[in-house]
Amino acid sequence: MSEFDTPRKDAPQESKGFNLGSALGVGGPEVPEKIDKAQDFKGTVVRLIKYLKPQFVPLVAMMIIAAIGTWFAIWVPDILKKVTNALTDSLQYFIDIRLPQHSGGEGNGVLYTYIAPILWTCAVLYVLNSLFLLTSGMIAASMSQKVVRRMRSDVKDKLDKVPLSYFDSTPTGDVLSRVTNDIEMVSITLQESINQIISGVMTVIGVFIMMVRIDWLLSIIALISLPLLYFASRLIIKKSQIEFARQQKRIGELNGHIEEMYTGHRIIKLYSHEEESIKDYEKINAELKKATRKSQFYAGIVLPTIKFINNLCYVGICVGGGFRAGQGIITIGDIQALLQYTRQFAQPIENISNIANTIQTAMAAAERVFQIFDLEEMEEESARPRSVAHIEGRVDIEHIAFSYSKTKPLITDLSLNVNAGESIAIVGPTGAGKTTLVNLLMRFYELDKGRILIDGVDMRDYTRNDLRSLYGMVLQDTWLFNGSVADNIAYGKPDATREEIIAAAKKAHAHSFIETMEHGYDTIINEDASNISQGQKQLLTIARAILKDPKIIILDEATSSVDTRTEKYVQSAMLAMMEGKTSFVIAHRLSTIKSAAVILVMNNGDVVEQGNHETLMAKKGFYYELYNSQFAGITDENRYDDTVVAFKQT
Repeated sequence: MSEFDTPRKDAPQESKGFNLGSALGVGGPEVPEKIDKAQDFKGTVVRLIKYLKPQFVPLVAMMIIAAIGTWFAIWVPDILKKVTNALTDSLQYFIDIRLPQHSGGEGNGVLYTYIAPILWTCAVLYVLNSLFLLTSGMIAASMSQKVVRRMRSDVKDKLDKVPLSYFDSTPTGDVLSRVTNDIEMVSITLQESINQIISGVMTVIGVFIMMVRIDWLLSIIALISLPLLYFASRLIIKKSQIEFARQQKRIGELNGHIEEMYTGHRIIKLYSHEEESIKDYEKINAELKKATRKSQFYAGIVLPTIKFINNLCYVGICVGGGFRAGQGIITIGDIQALLQYTRQFAQPIENISNIANTIQTAMAAAERVFQIFDLEEMEEESARPRSVAHIEGRVDIEHIAFSYSKTKPLITDLSLNVNAGESIAIVGPTGAGKTTLVNLLMRFYELDKGRILIDGVDMRDYTRNDLRSLYGMVLQDTWLFNGSVADNIAYGKPDATREEIIAAAKKAHAHSFIETMEHGYDTIINEDASNISQGQKQLLTIARAILKDPKIIILDEATSSVDTRTEKYVQSAMLAMMEGKTSFVIAHRLSTIKSAAVILVMNNGDVVEQGNHETLMAKKGFYYELYNSQFAGITDENRYDDTVVAFKQT
């Protein structure tokens, strides 16, 4: 478990009351298999509202426009009741409402002088309602896109600041799910749901006011339906909260599995692991299906339950309205208006309930995004960073200690002095701490204690970007992006001229094979770099490092994945690159071990021996055992795990 898996001291406490979003805080490096605790739904909503602060003006404008548009629709039944009363009177008193006699008709003209203007007014109000709601919807769409764009940018900036240990402990698919699926869910909710919530709240308030104006007793029937709706929704939604949390968790797991299977599809096919991979996929997919089915079932029965309660309210107003009209307290038009208001009163509640699953999922997604914002960041940069303009490349390591886990110390007390321009070979079995030392040199991880000096200055006094600009790396696992050969070589120096790129390629022995490619330096390397060989990839990464012209070179098993013939070109290119540079070399190839000037022997995170080949062999210590196990044919259970590094001094 990483440091990010432990609860923060200021984390929101468990809610003991009704919490619509008890399942909404899923995610993080590890989520318990059984999710039975409510997360902080209210806190997530508050944080989301605060996040909307830069969009305060359009948000308020959208709310006002939506409220006004809703009021137009609320006003209509109160006007239409006059038409109903006029028609009722005409039937009750046998009044002919056609054109009056002075206009060539036989009626009193009520149809044209009274009813028609009312109908036209209602039509105008409905048109205005549609226009205002359309405008508020457009504002919501624009606002949501701006918010989501900023959220993606903020997540990216945050991920740039978190320690590398977060990515080591968190599945790639989970990170991608938060950046893509979760943020997109927030966007959909901001665009579609906020408008419905605003208009729904306005409708409930406005309709209740209009109903009280008509008849306070009948309006109580509608008011009674609210607690019934609340308790029914509470009972059902509490059941769905856990399933919505589990659903978001399973989506993250599924994304991680797919990403892992796709990137490793060659190995899967090599070991005929397709069936096991499919079984794992089907298992996760089945669990996702189960969680989705349950969550959708609970969300699906909310709407029918609300409709049932609203229909009871509708019947109550019909019966009560009949008695009140019979007593002469209200008119037929009032009953008609009350029935319309009953439908309007129920509609927003039905709409909100209908999008309850979307709201819950969106809040779960928002909390997963906010969890990224809450991650601990790397140590702050120095307030007055030192310049790296005249760095020579001297490295001094003073009594450093480091561990990935506090319970398992790796490096306990390591000291080392490397002069500028000196090349150091590092030897040690797997897990000795060789690559960890490289990561500490580049400040991918922070030291537990001790310090590393570059030219006598603590590396923490440099900015991370300036510090890493001093390094050039060539790793066993090459990395090239989808672009031209020239762009890949110039990755560390984007402003390099074509002449500089070609000179670096020649020095790396890559120019000859580049010239044979269809478009030379403009040849596009595809997404997985499958259109060039492994050795060619390695030569391009060496050319990239040469062009950058770093002060310190790090070679981590740079020749272990190429054939013997290509190894000669790679070694020659590395010797050219390392000339005059401070170099740290880690490799499995042992062909030049005897000519290495300085060899560090690491074991269990410490340098246990140091010297050249002859000196170390004469000691007959740990290095002697490593050498004999790999050269003298001594067999033991760890002989294939031992790694030794050697290279010819430049």
